[in-house]
Amino acid sequence: MTWNDPNASAEAQRYVNPIPSRELILRTIMEFGEATHQHLANAFSIDDADQLEALANRLKAMVRDGQINREGRPSRFRAVTQQDVVSGVVAAHAKGFGFVVLDDMPDLFLHEKQMRWVFNGDKVNAVGTSIDSRGRTEGRIVEIAERHQDQFIGTLTRDDEGYCVELGSPNNHQPITVTDENVQALDAKQGAPVKVDVIDWPNQHEFATGKITEVLSDENDRELIIETTLLNYDIPSEFSPAALKQANAYKEPSEKEIKGRTDLRDVALVTIDGEDARDFDDAVFAEKRAGGNYRVLVAIADVSHYVTPNSPLDKDAYERGTSVYFPHRVIPMLPEVLSNGLCSLNPDVDRLCMVADIKVSRAGNVTGYEFYPAVIHSQARLTYNQVNTYLENPKDDSVPTSLTGNKDVKKSIDTLNQLYELLLKKREQRNAMEFETVETYIKFNEKGGIAAILPRTRGDAQKLIEECMLLANTCAANFSLKNELPVLYRNHDKPDNEKSMRIHEYAKNFGLPFPEESPTQADYQRIIESTKDRPDAISIHSMLLRSMMQANYSPDNIGHFGLAYDEYSHFTSPIRRYPDLMLHRAIKAKVTNSKQPVMDFSLDEAGTQTSDTERRAEKASRYVESWLKCHYMKDHVGEDFNGVVTTVTSFGLFVTLTELYIDGLVHISNVGDDFFVYDERQQQLIGKDKNSVFGLGDLVKVKVAGVNMDLLQIDFDLTAKLKSSEMNQTEPESSAPKKKRRRSNNKKDNKKG
Repeated sequence: MTWNDPNASAEAQRYVNPIPSRELILRTIMEFGEATHQHLANAFSIDDADQLEALANRLKAMVRDGQINREGRPSRFRAVTQQDVVSGVVAAHAKGFGFVVLDDMPDLFLHEKQMRWVFNGDKVNAVGTSIDSRGRTEGRIVEIAERHQDQFIGTLTRDDEGYCVELGSPNNHQPITVTDENVQALDAKQGAPVKVDVIDWPNQHEFATGKITEVLSDENDRELIIETTLLNYDIPSEFSPAALKQANAYKEPSEKEIKGRTDLRDVALVTIDGEDARDFDDAVFAEKRAGGNYRVLVAIADVSHYVTPNSPLDKDAYERGTSVYFPHRVIPMLPEVLSNGLCSLNPDVDRLCMVADIKVSRAGNVTGYEFYPAVIHSQARLTYNQVNTYLENPKDDSVPTSLTGNKDVKKSIDTLNQLYELLLKKREQRNAMEFETVETYIKFNEKGGIAAILPRTRGDAQKLIEECMLLANTCAANFSLKNELPVLYRNHDKPDNEKSMRIHEYAKNFGLPFPEESPTQADYQRIIESTKDRPDAISIHSMLLRSMMQANYSPDNIGHFGLAYDEYSHFTSPIRRYPDLMLHRAIKAKVTNSKQPVMDFSLDEAGTQTSDTERRAEKASRYVESWLKCHYMKDHVGEDFNGVVTTVTSFGLFVTLTELYIDGLVHISNVGDDFFVYDERQQQLIGKDKNSVFGLGDLVKVKVAGVNMDLLQIDFDLTAKLKSSEMNQTEPESSAPKKKRRRSNNKKDNKKG
C-alpha cells in the first residue's frame, strides 16, 4: 500500500486487499476539486481488478451517504460541503418514496430508505447526491430540522410482533408501534381508528413508537377524515381560551361604538349569499345619480373593531390565515360568536361596517370613491336563487316579500343589475378571463352518506355580487397605493415562458395563434372564446388554467393577470381572510386620522404566512373532497357509468363521469384491443393496428374497476366509446344508487373575489 492513509491499519485489518479509506478518498477529491474513478485509481496507483471494483463500490456508498456528489458521464465526484445543504419540506408519496420540496430549485427525490426517517411535512436539511435515470436529483437527509406534527390518526392493527397504528396516505409508509398495555388500558380493538402521540421518532432500523391517547368512533367516516386532515395539514381547529374570552366579551353595538360612524341604517342595504351560507360579511346597495351615473355601497363587516392588533383573537386569526371549507364543515378563522354573530350582517340588527362608497359613470368607469366606518341595518337576507328568480321573473311567487314588498330594496336590486351589465362589458373590454369549468358540491342524506354530487351554477346574482366585490377590491388597492399604506396586495403574475410555450404548441391544434412568451389576457381570451362551445371545452380550459401562475399575497403590488387589473387587493372578506383584515385596519386608520397599527410581524412575513395558509387550506379541502369521492365509489365497483375524456396522457385516459363529476383513470392497457401511441400535440391515443382514436371530449362508457384509498385513485375499464346521440339516448346513471354509504360536505360559495 503506497498511499498515506490515516486509516490504513484499520483498512488492512478489515480487508485482505485493502483500498483507501473514505477519509483519504474525500481528502483527495477535495484536493482535485473533482475526480473520476479513473483519476482516483491513478492517484492511488490501483490497477488490481478487485481493488478497482471495491473503489467503485466505496464511491457509490459515499454518494449514498451524502459525502460526495456524482454527476456527468463518466461520473465525476465532488465533495459535499455546507454550501450543498438545502432546507425544504418533505412531501411523501403513498407508494413509499418522497421529495424534499424546495422553493428556488428542483425538488430532491427521496428513496424509500430515506423516507424511513421522516413523515410528510417534516422540515429537513438535505443534500443532492446524484442524478437518477429519470433525470431527478436524488437526495439524502442530513438533519431533521423540525417535525411537522407529533400526533396522528390511524387504524390499530396487530401482527406477530405486536400492535401498531397504521397511518393513511401520505404517511402510510410510517406505522407507529404501541404497547399491549396501552391498547388494553384503552380497550382498543383491532381495526378501530385511534389518535396516537409519537414517543420516539423512527430511524433507519426501527419504526416510531407511540402511545394511543384516544379511541375514535368510526360511525361517521366523513368526520374522521376531516380530523385526520386537520392533523396532517397542521390546521388549528381549537381557539385559545384567551381568544374565546375576548370574543365572548363583546356585546351588541352600543351607542358609544356607533358614535362617529356614518349612519346608513335607513339605506336599503341587503346581503345576497348562497342558500347554505351562515355568515354574511358583505351588504350591497346601488342608486342612480344625475346624468345616468351610479353610486354603489359595498358594506363589509368591521372585523377590525373586534379583532384588535396583537390581541389573542388576532394571534389565532394570523396563525390560521384563512377559514378552511370542507364539504360539510367549516374551520373558521374567527370564533363563531363573531363570524356568525357580531361580524355577520344579519337582517334587522345594527352592525358595524367599513364601507366602500363608489361612484361609477354610465360608461362603467370608476370616477371616485371613499372609505369610511359606518353602521348599517340590513333590510333583507336574500339568496342567489331568490335574486336570480326575481331577475328572470319579478312576479314569480317564490320571490320573497323582503325583496318585492320593499320598494327601496327592489329599486336597488334593479339598479345593481343595470350596473352589472355595464361592468360585464368593462370586463370583456379588459379581457378578464372566464373559463368554462365546473365547480361541484356534495349533498348528503340524513345518515351522512352522499346523496348526490351536483354542479354549482352561477347565475346573474352571483356574478353581480362578484362585480361589486371586484369594484371594492380594486378601489381599496388604489387607495392603499396612493397613500402608501402597509397592506398586502393580491398578486397574480403572468405565465412564465415555459408554460407559455406549452400553450403555444397546444393552440396549434385549433389553428389559433398564441405567443411563445409574454402572453396577454387577450391571447388567452381568444382561445377561450374560440373553444367554449366545443364538447371538450372544460378540458381545454382546465389546461389553460393550469398554465397560470399561483396567486399570492405580497406588500408589493404587481397586479392581477387573470382579472386583468393593474392593482388589486382583498378587502371584502375579513371574517375569513387575514389579508382583508390587515387592509381594513390600514384604511380605517388613514380615514380616521389614527396611527397605523404596529404588528408583531413584518409585511413580508405576513405575505408568506397568508399565502402559505391559503395553499394549506386549499390542499386540505381538495384532499377531503377527493377522499369522499373515492370512498363513495368503493360502493360502485363493477358498475357502469357514462363519462367524457378530460385528459389524455401517454399512460391512459382520465375520464370524468357525467352524472357524478368524479374523475378516474382508464389505463392504456384497458383502453382497447389495439397498440396505442400517444400524440401529445393532438392530445390523442391512436391505435396503430385498428386505427382506434381516443381524444379530449370523447364520450365513453366505463366500468369502475377499483379504488385505491391510499393513492386516492379510481380505476376505470373502458366499456364502449359513445357517440353524442348515443350518450343522450342512454338512460343516465343515478347519482345516488340505493346503497348504504357515508360522507358529507358543505362548502361556502366563493363569491368574494
